[in-house]
Amino acid sequence: MLKKIIFVSVILAIMLFAAGCVGEELRGPESADEMSAFERVQRMLMELENFRAIATVEYRSNKGVNAYETVQHARISGEYRIEVTAPEHVAGSVTTHDGAQIFQFNNRVNGSVNLLVRETPERSEVFLTSFIKNYLQSDQVSVSVSDMDEGVRTVLEASVPGEHPYLSTARLWVDNTTLNPVKLIIFDRDGAERIVVTYHVFERNVELADSLFSL
Repeated sequence: MLKKIIFVSVILAIMLFAAGCVGEELRGPESADEMSAFERVQRMLMELENFRAIATVEYRSNKGVNAYETVQHARISGEYRIEVTAPEHVAGSVTTHDGAQIFQFNNRVNGSVNLLVRETPERSEVFLTSFIKNYLQSDQVSVSVSDMDEGVRTVLEASVPGEHPYLSTARLWVDNTTLNPVKLIIFDRDGAERIVVTYHVFERNVELADSLFSL
């Protein structure tokens, strides 16, 4: 009887050990630290109400790259302001969206204000707030971890709504330490980079006056 009890105990121990190994295998290579970082990134996206950023925006095509230095302000509710500070020939151009209308102004050209009737995804998708909406509403999203020289990043990917031939999916790199976005890239259907936003300064949930979004 004693031998039988010992034998059963050994079998149970082996089963529990095997179950633990299977659990580790199903969980994958992600460590607890990586999971907690992902949770912090998720919380940052969910709690973001607005941001102020200095960023380089690149539009890429088979003809080359057009790069612009910008100052961006945006709210998750849809209002935004983007000012181009370089290159010289377009510096001073400001586009604002107050939630209802879009205005464009350049004091270096003629000082007049133009009313833009239609929004374009080439402009609206450069904002982090647009990515957040796409990510939360997308049926197909993915998450991965990128270990770069500058640090570990959480990489989020979501589809871009609509049938735009050059804007299909968006990928966001977020620093796991600061929780600030590092880079946002929008790809076309063939996987080529079409819009690249590189963040140099990023401040989230700051005081933004309503006057920023109107001209």
